[in-house]
Amino acid sequence: MRIFNYRLVIFTLSLLFGVIFSIPSFMQTDSGKKISLGLDLQGGLHMLLGVQTEEAVVSKIKSTAAAVKYHCDDESILIEDLIIERDSFSFILLDEDEVTNLDEMLSTVRGLDILKTEELVYTIKLGQPEIELTKDMAVSQAVETIRNRLDQFGLAEPTVIRQGKEDIVVQLPGIKTAQEEQRARELIAKPANLEMMTIDEKMADQVYTLSPEKIKELGDVVLPHQSDSEKKYLLKAIPVLTGSQIIDARVAFDQGNQPIINFKLNAIGAKIFGDFTGKNVGARLAVVLDGKVYSAPVIRERIGGGSGQISGGFTIDEAGNVAIALRSGALPAPVDMLEKRSVGPSLGADSIKSSMIALISGFILVFIFMIIYYGYAGIIANIALMANIFIIIAVMAMFGATLTLPGMAGIVLTVGMAVDANVIISERIRELLKQGVSISRSIEDGYKNAMRAILDANITTLLVAVILYAYGTGPIKGFAITISIGILASMLTAILGTHGVYEALLPKIQKSKNLRKWFGIK
Repeated sequence: MRIFNYRLVIFTLSLLFGVIFSIPSFMQTDSGKKISLGLDLQGGLHMLLGVQTEEAVVSKIKSTAAAVKYHCDDESILIEDLIIERDSFSFILLDEDEVTNLDEMLSTVRGLDILKTEELVYTIKLGQPEIELTKDMAVSQAVETIRNRLDQFGLAEPTVIRQGKEDIVVQLPGIKTAQEEQRARELIAKPANLEMMTIDEKMADQVYTLSPEKIKELGDVVLPHQSDSEKKYLLKAIPVLTGSQIIDARVAFDQGNQPIINFKLNAIGAKIFGDFTGKNVGARLAVVLDGKVYSAPVIRERIGGGSGQISGGFTIDEAGNVAIALRSGALPAPVDMLEKRSVGPSLGADSIKSSMIALISGFILVFIFMIIYYGYAGIIANIALMANIFIIIAVMAMFGATLTLPGMAGIVLTVGMAVDANVIISERIRELLKQGVSISRSIEDGYKNAMRAILDANITTLLVAVILYAYGTGPIKGFAITISIGILASMLTAILGTHGVYEALLPKIQKSKNLRKWFGIK
């Protein structure tokens, strides 16, 4: 009955789990979850992007102006001559009695420098600390936005990290064709700035004759149609809504079976949209994406529910990219391509070959040493070592982890670390046997005596791996993940698994009494 102990059952199940779920990775089958190879192993695309942080400041000025205008409209505060510059915006308050109300609202917005004249002309800028914070946040937000887009694009474990003050490094493993590269680049660089803007109906007919100075004086902008650059629209510079209020965007098809994009707004956006359309029935509202007008329908009635659509002759891929970009959020500032390198798979093949040679060589040497020095106990340790490798591969495959060159180094290192626990246990058992202690007692006390040293070593190493993962970059994270899984797997196989094997074989060991054959001692 000792054969069916719980430790052996758990070890057997773990070994079966490791073998079954690592087969797709080893055999590269079409079905099943597999480990993805990193850029350094399978090749791909490496890009260095620069964020135009000055444009983030301009965008912050514009969004602040839109918030002020919405508050004034909502509270029936009369303002006029709202003009936006690159670093400020200004307007005239018409009712002196509303000064307190307006000042209270402006005081809730962080980081504003407000200049107010006796004629109630307000000029609002961002303070220097707020400008620096806006620039820093623009880069951080760009990193998260690009990472979200690539995750939704379907790329396995893209690396998106900040480098320096304003640059971003993007590594895309598995990008091999020019079409894949082009689509990924378009998705990364697409600003996806969606705006709902009102058409200046009074001056719309003069859009082709107005001077730039007059357009600025009116507080308007001129934007082209997305499919016909000769067609222009005169729009109020302050948008009614921006893409920041979008919570979802999906590709759909209109009655002519053409791709369109349906989007949904959050609660605040839905209220603003509903209030505006209710007050402006008969006016036109332009749907603007990245500075181009896609449509300008007439508002027939109040639009509630916080939903809308974008149409404009999209292809299915274009609509999909735009929907992904809208869902993941607009880039806070444009990004420039500073450097692009295509990494070929030949380096990856050489790296894989060298790493496999190191792994197999290390495994064989450890395997032989354990058998020669510890006898059958060495064979048991080697079984645990093989189970450990299978479990590492299986767990990484289950979580869709990416294997990089540092990760492979971690697996090689895990071979030595995994057998270390078995060496400590075997030495403790041998010490007790040499003292004349019975075989069963030597095995039990050997595991108890070795437990503290094994736990101390593994827990401290695991803590270091967690810190590496928390603060490291992509390759270091891969190394930390591999080491962490290897440590946990080795504790399972060495402490629990081999103990169960010894319990199952104890009657045979006691009957044999050949300690040299079983434990390598006289």
